[in-house]
Amino acid sequence: MRKLKVVILTLCAGIIMAGCNNLGKGTAIGAAGGAVLGAVVGKLAGNTLVGAAVGTAVGAGAGALIGKKMDKVKAQAQAVQNAQVEEVTDSHGLQAVKVTFDSGILFNTSSAVLSQTAMNSLSNFANVLKQNTDCDVSVQGYTDNTGWRNSTAEQSVQKNLDLSQQRAQAVTSYLQSQGVGATQIRSTQGFGEASPVADNSTEAGKAQNRRVEVYMYASEAMIKAAEAGTLK
Repeated sequence: MRKLKVVILTLCAGIIMAGCNNLGKGTAIGAAGGAVLGAVVGKLAGNTLVGAAVGTAVGAGAGALIGKKMDKVKAQAQAVQNAQVEEVTDSHGLQAVKVTFDSGILFNTSSAVLSQTAMNSLSNFANVLKQNTDCDVSVQGYTDNTGWRNSTAEQSVQKNLDLSQQRAQAVTSYLQSQGVGATQIRSTQGFGEASPVADNSTEAGKAQNRRVEVYMYASEAMIKAAEAGTLK
């Protein structure tokens, strides 16, 4: 673990020197070091689906254009109410946008039925996706590790997995009902208790772990446009 931290810090330092905005980072990420960092970060995030469109290494110039594009996408997503937005690096070293919705806002306890507040937020988010059809999308659902009444530990794990899948699918279905193309959402998957982002021993931590994450990342069409120098 210590060696892994050293590798990440070393690679991060190299990228920071390249610049603070995505344009600078995109250029750095086109290099071999950035590709290694992307693989490490992607693996740690459990985010193996993001960046699946990339079959080969993306050049520095194309990476810079994609970084600039994702800056715009991030700014648009940040205007969506109840959405937590951050930059991540996909498994191929390219910038992606991660949008997290708190399950407490989206759903009632143990339910996969979207609340009215959720529908309002997701309607606005759907507009962001429709403005960026060259972004592929991955929807991922997660729960905390709370057990289910009258269930064994194994049964609770499975029920949490099922609930996370149902919630991820509910988000996907609603986005599609708002006009997001079915082919734009490349994957919808529930991960249950896996990959907690906070301590499940506290109520605050559990609340953070109950979430739906939506990743926006470079599609094959975006990569080709970037390589041709026509991406805007």
